[in-house]
Amino acid sequence: MNINSKIIDPTEKYKEVLSQAVYLLSDGNPVLTNLSNLAALLKRSFSKISWVGFYIAKGEKLFLGPFQGDVACETIDFGSGVCGVSAKKEETVVVENVHEFSGHIACDANTNSEIVVPIVVNGKVFAVLDLDSYDYAAFRETDKYYLEKIVEILKKNVTLEKFNLT
Repeated sequence: MNINSKIIDPTEKYKEVLSQAVYLLSDGNPVLTNLSNLAALLKRSFSKISWVGFYIAKGEKLFLGPFQGDVACETIDFGSGVCGVSAKKEETVVVENVHEFSGHIACDANTNSEIVVPIVVNGKVFAVLDLDSYDYAAFRETDKYYLEKIVEILKKNVTLEKFNLT
C-alpha cells in the first residue's frame, strides 16, 4: 500500500511508517540526514501533524534541529515547555490541550496539542522528537506507542558518536 493512500486506522498507518523507517534510516548516513528524512516521513504520513521535528540536546538546552513546518523556537531549556519537560523527565509527554499545559512555549499560536518523545541513549537525552497539531487531542496512546518504536529504530541505526552534532 502506498504511504500516500488514505488509511483510516492509525495503527495500520503507523505500521507502514515503521516499515519505511527501517529502510529509510541508515547507520551509514549522517545523523542530520536520518533526522531530516524521518521528520519528512512523519509530516507526509499524517495530515493531523502541523509541525514535526527534532530538538538536539547540548548541556541543559535543546536546540532546533531538522524539522518540517513553520519556523520554530530555536532554544528550549530542559524543564521548560513540553519539549523541555520531556527531556528533563526522560519520558514521552502527550498534551491534549497545550493551552492548559503550565509553561507551554507557543512557537505557533495555532498549535492545540503536542506529543514529545525523548531520544535517550546510554542514559543521556540527545534529542527529542516533537509533533504538534492544530487539532485538540490529536495524539493518543497509539501515537505514543508507535512514535516510541520509531525512536527505537532511530537509536538502533544511529551510533552514539553520530548524535554529537557539535
